[in-house]
Amino acid sequence: MSHQSDLIASDIQEYLHQHENKELLRFLTCGSVDDGKSTLIGRLLHDSKMIYEDQLAAIQKDNERVGNAGEELDLALLVDGLAAEREQGITIDVAYRYFSTSKRKFIIADTPGHEQYTRNMATGASTCDLAIILIDARHGVQVQTKRHSFIVSQLGIKHTIVAINKMDLVDFSEERFEEIKADYIEFSKQLDLPDIQFVPISALKGDNVVSLSESMGWYQGEPLMETLETVEIANDQNFDELRFPVQYVNRPNLDFRGYCGTLTSGVVRPGDEVTVLPSGKSSKVKSIVTFEGEIDEAFPPMAVTLTLEDEIDISRGDMLVHSNAVPDTTNRFDAMVVWMAEESLQPGRQYEVKLNTTRVAGGISHVRHRVDVNTLEQSAASTLELNEIARCEITLERAVVADDYRSHHGTGSFIIVDRLTNATVAAGMIIDDGSQNEIDLDGSLISTSDVDASARAVRLGQSAAAIVISGSDAEIRETLLFSLEKVLFERGRAVVAFDQSQLGDLKAQVAGVAALFNQAGLISLIESDASVEGAINLNTDSLAGDSAKAKLQAAVTQLQAKEII
Repeated sequence: MSHQSDLIASDIQEYLHQHENKELLRFLTCGSVDDGKSTLIGRLLHDSKMIYEDQLAAIQKDNERVGNAGEELDLALLVDGLAAEREQGITIDVAYRYFSTSKRKFIIADTPGHEQYTRNMATGASTCDLAIILIDARHGVQVQTKRHSFIVSQLGIKHTIVAINKMDLVDFSEERFEEIKADYIEFSKQLDLPDIQFVPISALKGDNVVSLSESMGWYQGEPLMETLETVEIANDQNFDELRFPVQYVNRPNLDFRGYCGTLTSGVVRPGDEVTVLPSGKSSKVKSIVTFEGEIDEAFPPMAVTLTLEDEIDISRGDMLVHSNAVPDTTNRFDAMVVWMAEESLQPGRQYEVKLNTTRVAGGISHVRHRVDVNTLEQSAASTLELNEIARCEITLERAVVADDYRSHHGTGSFIIVDRLTNATVAAGMIIDDGSQNEIDLDGSLISTSDVDASARAVRLGQSAAAIVISGSDAEIRETLLFSLEKVLFERGRAVVAFDQSQLGDLKAQVAGVAALFNQAGLISLIESDASVEGAINLNTDSLAGDSAKAKLQAAVTQLQAKEII
């Protein structure tokens, strides 16, 4: 089954040409902990003759020390490379392995089964064409089986193989296989998994992995490897709508200006009229340049350089689309988000959102609902914790192309990055189901406000507060008022500020003005001659420091202590 061929000895160039042009299948193994994911990959590599003798010798040596397969060779050691993984017998990080057969090349992502490492699983799944979901035949469908299946569904992976493993431990029972199959089919009815196949296997012993099992004569399907070699993935790409995110502007000399990037969808040819987003400027494709020279057309996932007939201001982060099918741009969209950080989500906080080749300031403005991956039920939520999944509203500082992930994997996904630590805190898949352009009218009418303070706090990502600035020096009061307004605004708060001149006839009703803005969920800054009961009072005479800058620092410290900033 390996890629070994007589051509290696007789015509190495032809062999390399054939190998280079084989179709590539990216797939992942996932499921609950100890379901045998790493062992399955080890078996695929071993039985397809893709393990070198020195690797096999090293595994045999490690097997005597930390092997978990009894008298059998623990092939999971081939994939679990971290010391902690070998000691605990678990997968922690995503491990990638490469192999090929005479029909195809493969990249395997071995993802962890522990709930703690769900974010690693989502990362490994993001580029895959197919998912192998393993289920331990003894335990059946588990919580992590459902969690990983849900993520696979949300990621738009079209092909799923449910490998019911460890059949040797249930006496290769057809009844047990059918029972687990029925349970999974019932659960998956709520998911978007268009192509599901079931295979009973024993990864440890090799049954139905590369060759059909003699112990399961009742199974009439193909072994796992044959399914991997024959599954049709060529039509999974979107060849209709052009999306070419510009990654780099190539300017080697005065006579050449090219725009480098990878086509995420569509087909482009010389002479095509294209539009640059967000500028809206148009031109025609002059040539398509690759390392081997110019070509007549390009399609996903080719990395190419495009030259245009006109000189247009284009830079990294811009996108080229066909002029007769220009998508809408928006700075607000819905997405399914997997929260990946130990620190919980703070709605309204400013993060950096990375979509394809562009980075935009923004964040999660509202959590619409959280999804229970065990039951797929939706519940209200104001924040997200590690590994939780929710439908959220994303708001950006400027408009971008926000494609539905199901039709545009390349431009319909994004990550959210903490601006201070540069750590990835979430990953998201954009949803465009038309609901954002509709108003939900349930037929009922109400005569009083149904939007309470807690709902406003969640929506705005802040607690309402009235801050009254008083003191004997009018100039210091006004300086502190507008300086604090700027500080709060830059921290992403919804804030309004009023000095004495703006208040006008309402000077004597400062408490009432503050109460109105509190009801709206805003932070109000009001300059006043005196303190106001129920407000946060900042008296400039009492603030530490002599200068206005020192008093500002003292005021900021007080507001931080009250979690206003």
